[in-house]
Amino acid sequence: MRVHDLLGVGLGPFNLGLACLAEPLVDLDAVFLEARGEFRWHPGMMLDDATLQVPFLADLVSLADPTSPFSFLAWLKETGRLYPFYVRESFYPMRSEYDAYCRWAAQRLTSITYDREVTEVEWDAGADAYAVHSRDPHTGARHTHLARRLVLGVGTTPHQPEALRDLDGPAWHSARYLEVRDELLTHDDVTVVGSGQSAAEVFSDLLDAVRPEVRLRWVTRSPRFFPLEYTKLTLELTSPEYSRHFRSLPDERREALLATQAGLYKGISGDLVDAIHEQLYRRSLRDAVAPQLLTASEVTACERDADGFTLRLRHRESDEEYALSTGALVTATGYRAEVPGFLAPVADRIRWDERGRPVADEHFAIDHAGGRVFVQNAELHTHGFVAPDLGMGAWRNSAILAAVLGHEPYPLEQRVAFQTFGVPDGARTGALL
Repeated sequence: MRVHDLLGVGLGPFNLGLACLAEPLVDLDAVFLEARGEFRWHPGMMLDDATLQVPFLADLVSLADPTSPFSFLAWLKETGRLYPFYVRESFYPMRSEYDAYCRWAAQRLTSITYDREVTEVEWDAGADAYAVHSRDPHTGARHTHLARRLVLGVGTTPHQPEALRDLDGPAWHSARYLEVRDELLTHDDVTVVGSGQSAAEVFSDLLDAVRPEVRLRWVTRSPRFFPLEYTKLTLELTSPEYSRHFRSLPDERREALLATQAGLYKGISGDLVDAIHEQLYRRSLRDAVAPQLLTASEVTACERDADGFTLRLRHRESDEEYALSTGALVTATGYRAEVPGFLAPVADRIRWDERGRPVADEHFAIDHAGGRVFVQNAELHTHGFVAPDLGMGAWRNSAILAAVLGHEPYPLEQRVAFQTFGVPDGARTGALL
């Protein structure tokens, strides 16, 4: 059986970017398996006016290879949209544009095999490779691929706090928002729970869509509606040197630091915050039920009742408890990385921390040998909040390819920030700076 140099599991933007960068490399035999029949990127939140929170240069390839035929600019040129994008004078593409661009790139690749749901990974000592077993979800047909190295890009899954799990009735995670939007609009009382961009986008969309008599609420456990911090020196934290600094810290220090950085990667676009205020102002001029925005309020329990749900809440600042009734719920409570079950047969080959999470090294490898199993966007706890950042995807893929090939097909920048993170090297010797 053919043994591939590299096999990617899953086809989100990060593994898609890796496939694009691998495509022209003649010394690399790569294949990518995707369970679905096509590329899909958050289809439930593909709102018409939603934009990316990163500039277009944070595409699949440009920050590794700006001359790549898989760049966002190449897509604009081929589809006749380069000049309209230029005249628009915004670095931030529409989310639907980014999705269309990714679909275009995926269609140009020869290394992707769709309808391959990976069910199990085993180690084949005779082949000195991983045996990756998959099935076609439509036909049930079984397949096996051999590969010397794996890159896990299975993505994250919608997360529900314990108080909001397994609800029976009109309650949905924001990942399904567009799918259930029409049904939501039939309710007279709708509550959005969440603190970040998805919650804000859903609330904004509902503000314009619901009838004047509908009561609309937005509940967040944050003390206020945090805008995404986007100043230049803060942006330098999305850099390889900050990631190295973060990885050098003790585990408990990293966890504490991440808890303070939500506004750096989980905040709301400042423009959207202002737009929502304008929507609220306009609604206040009409004969309409005033929306409620409830801050510092954590949902502690949720009970199904005849009219929908009763939410039990605790105000985190006053420590008071209260309740509200709502007809329908949208829980925009984020996503979490989960260890895929198909790794169970090779779990002893993976490095784990005390919480059962894979430990990634400087090259994003998680196996004991180093350089055989890599992860995409599953290293938040080891590399910091740059893990889900689209702008660091091309750099991480360049690092993975360098580790696989033993040379750098795409040069790796080691220093991009003006700041120094951690103690300066000279000061460690005891000398004065």
